[in-house]
Amino acid sequence: MGETRGRVPHVLLLALIQGVLSSSTVEVLPSENPACAGNMVTLTLSPATQLQSGSWAVGGTQILTWSGGQQAVFPSHNGRASVNVSTGTLTLTSITVADSGVFVVQSTSPQLTATSTLTVLEPVSALRLVANNTGNLVEFKSSVSLFCSSSGSSLSYRWLNGNSEVTASDGIQLGDGNSTLTIVNVTRYNDGPFRCNAFNAVSNGTTEPLHLNISYGPDGVSFTVNRLNTTTSFLIGSTLTMSCSAQSNPQAEFQWAFNGKHLNGTSPDLKLYSAVESQSGLYSCLAFNNRTMSNSNVTRQITISSGSVSVQLGVSVWLVLLLSSLAGVLF
Repeated sequence: MGETRGRVPHVLLLALIQGVLSSSTVEVLPSENPACAGNMVTLTLSPATQLQSGSWAVGGTQILTWSGGQQAVFPSHNGRASVNVSTGTLTLTSITVADSGVFVVQSTSPQLTATSTLTVLEPVSALRLVANNTGNLVEFKSSVSLFCSSSGSSLSYRWLNGNSEVTASDGIQLGDGNSTLTIVNVTRYNDGPFRCNAFNAVSNGTTEPLHLNISYGPDGVSFTVNRLNTTTSFLIGSTLTMSCSAQSNPQAEFQWAFNGKHLNGTSPDLKLYSAVESQSGLYSCLAFNNRTMSNSNVTRQITISSGSVSVQLGVSVWLVLLLSSLAGVLF
């Protein structure tokens, strides 16, 4: 009897140990975290624990209590909260951003307290992309800003030009949390299509593509004759088609000149039918862009002849070779 008086009864000791272990080892696991507004979330105890009674609260606001098979939901969560009276699992439906906070479950049978922080985010919606200028841009002279707007919580933004991500660099500025893209002194390669991708931990969305109309050129002017780049000598009576092209937006206008004198017409092609020797000379093509107010030109020397000199020279060479061979036979 003296020995048992100083001891804690075995059953009570076991209950105390279980209570301490439950308080220190039980975790609350949300079914998703962060959670998307509008969804249903469950908060489950792990490891699974049989609870006879308890309560749930968030941020100091009571959600519900239960005892045995009965539960009572407080007005703040009426119609949206319920508990499994055996396991203590809390179910919340139609969650909102206001449901974010520290959730606390308490029980007296067994004795435990466990917490979990839940974050609820609004998904990306109403995504929109606009520019302060889309059609009056001139290469190396104009700047443009693109603005991405969206509803949602804790949003991040990234930009795409075609399939490539756009990052801050020389001439590229990102501002307002990356929701604004500014291009300083645009180039022809900044025409897009641009898209804005907005995202958070529970959702993402991408805008429709936006194209910029950037005027540039003319440059890279090319001058061909009968589709050839190198041939400049032609026989009398030939038909010549001189063609001029340039890299330009909008398309360049063309002006031809012969020996410095302007010719009529603005076509990219100039044709000579049954060419005569007097049409030999310097032909120039001037490409002009009336949006950029820039121009570029190229000039080629075209020679038109009978070709008789070449024929006579060829005959003379043939005769010399023939006479030489005959002299070898005779002597």
